[in-house]
Amino acid sequence: MRPLAGPGGARETGEGIIAAFRFVHAADLHLDSPLRSLALRDPDLAALIGSATRQALARIVDLCLDEQVDALLLAGDLYDGDQTSMKTARFLADQLGRLAAAGIRVFIVRGNHDAASRISRELVLPDSVKVFTGRAEAVVIERGRGARPVAVHGLSFAKPQAPDSLLPRYRAPLPDTINLGLMHTSLGGSPGHDPYAPCRLADLQATGFDYWALGHIHQRSVAEGRTTVVMAGMPQGRDVNEAGAKSATLVTIGDDGAVTVEERVTCQAQFERVTLDLSGIEDWGDLAAALERGLGQARDGLAAPHLVARLRLGGTTPLAWRIRRDLDLLTEEARRRAGLVGGCWVEAVETTCRPPASGGEDETDPLCELRRLIDDEIAGSDGFAAELARLADELRGPLPAECRDLFGGDAVAARARLAELAAEGIDEVFAHLAGDGASGEEG
Repeated sequence: MRPLAGPGGARETGEGIIAAFRFVHAADLHLDSPLRSLALRDPDLAALIGSATRQALARIVDLCLDEQVDALLLAGDLYDGDQTSMKTARFLADQLGRLAAAGIRVFIVRGNHDAASRISRELVLPDSVKVFTGRAEAVVIERGRGARPVAVHGLSFAKPQAPDSLLPRYRAPLPDTINLGLMHTSLGGSPGHDPYAPCRLADLQATGFDYWALGHIHQRSVAEGRTTVVMAGMPQGRDVNEAGAKSATLVTIGDDGAVTVEERVTCQAQFERVTLDLSGIEDWGDLAAALERGLGQARDGLAAPHLVARLRLGGTTPLAWRIRRDLDLLTEEARRRAGLVGGCWVEAVETTCRPPASGGEDETDPLCELRRLIDDEIAGSDGFAAELARLADELRGPLPAECRDLFGGDAVAARARLAELAAEGIDEVFAHLAGDGASGEEG
């Protein structure tokens, strides 16, 4: 008689119900990561972001306890290098102790950042925590009569650099066993970044494992099939370049090998780019109200408790030049409005607003004439682009190697970025010229 499938992949046999194996997969907490934005000068906001990675870890542990999982798999970069404090290390040990008290096992591989941390090697963790070494191992979890055992395979970074694939060093899948692989890897790599234990997705899927729990790339991805491969992403973003809801992954594997993957949000603060169209707004008070309304809408759709927004203002409005000239004042107003929304913070404000096209007698205004001349005959010319490239080369030369892609990683990207910066600069100059002219008329 064929076994009957039960909830969560469990099945019924003559020996009773065989429960599915359930675990949480997370990676890249980067505990003690320094604040990565100079705009985080608000002490309350700095405190929120500074503690957010710890709060994300606590939420991961809460998820494990609430779901009564069998294990937690951490795929590297718990720390952020050798600056890790002993206070944070103790916090990690205390959180893992909560899992130990509940009988939940923990499996950890060290990533490139962990390999640089001295404290990570000195910290004493509960006996229920397995930290894999630089030698491949497979830890077998026996699950009782009638249930297939689970093997967790892991291999840690021994050094911060791992230019070659670690996959050939892993053990083969154990027969009649649920095989889980735990690895820190850049997969195929990302432009502008060094490879870390690179390997191909197809090679992972060809191993015969049931699930690969990956870390290192901060963007979550899921590849399903005979072998499920999940890059966990990170549980907490650190700046607007790590925008969006961040999470851990809840995994259920039935005794028949069926895999169910669920994303669970863990971030305390969610970074987002919030774009507002200010077209038609002519009054500064209406502008401030539009900021509050836009922030409120963005906050309402959020999965995390807090929104940290970078506002990008666009559209056609008579206030365009004033917005650019008084962007510092507008930023403070936006932060005040965010406080009224609640659970909302403004990290920075950017503008691409443009004034309406002039008509009638304004067409002869010298400032409008100058702007048209620059836009139509200068800004798009090859000579102007060549001069921008020359200036960029002069600035790039003294920079350290890791900063030399500041204007783009190749010629096409550099030209586009320089054109963008030039347009912003032109807007800035004309905003001040227009503002000075307005001030003179009022005086």
